[in-house]
Amino acid sequence: MKFYVYIIQSSLDNSYYKGFSLDPYSRLEQHNLGESSYTSNKIPWKLVCILSFDTKKEALILVPTKCRERRKN
Repeated sequence: MKFYVYIIQSSLDNSYYKGFSLDPYSRLEQHNLGESSYTSNKIPWKLVCILSFDTKKEALILVPTKCRERRKN
């Protein structure tokens, strides 16, 4: 099983949101359907970064640095 961390960007105001999911594509759909109260007011969202990890611990520890590096490139 893989563990995913994703970063999405709002097309409304260009803000970012980082999340964790076992299925990031389904999770993006939930964000864009307004099913997440935290992100529902900034629809639509697009995927900016998806990283996969072998363990949940690894995903949650390493993500901020890795995603920041990818956004800069």
